[in-house]
Amino acid sequence: MSSKKVLILNQTQIQQKINRIAFQILEDNFDEQEIIIAGVVARGYRLAKRIEKVLAKISNLKITLAKIELNKDSSKLESAIDIPIKDCENKVIILVDDVLNSGRTLAYGLGVFLNIPLKKLRSVVLIDRSHKNFPVATDFVGLELSTVLKEHVSVILDENDEEDSVYLI
Repeated sequence: MSSKKVLILNQTQIQQKINRIAFQILEDNFDEQEIIIAGVVARGYRLAKRIEKVLAKISNLKITLAKIELNKDSSKLESAIDIPIKDCENKVIILVDDVLNSGRTLAYGLGVFLNIPLKKLRSVVLIDRSHKNFPVATDFVGLELSTVLKEHVSVILDENDEEDSVYLI
């Protein structure tokens, strides 16, 4: 693996992507009263919080933020959500993660909601690397990036919005 870091997105560009995704979510849900934004811990949840912040400014949607914890190394779904799963029934769910690589995390994240009726389920990723092993598709993407398998995408989302960046390593 190369030790060279290439800046893909800086803080301003990341915020532009988040703003665009928030508007796309609003357009997709213009007739809804409420949505649930579920972020996969840790960077997916940070991204979800930022999307929620923009949506709160541009819409009157009631937005519930949920945190999903997954065991990504397990061969079966092991997950936890910080709100009662019953609260998600018949609602619009927006599942958020930072990078789509193999699709495992999104597939497991979708699995959290399989046993309840939903109005709509959409997915958001900041970076889509297009190396899917799982049959998942994203509805809202910040940047689609063609990479080789040996390359790694590093997303840095600072809690205080100070050092945000995306690197190709």
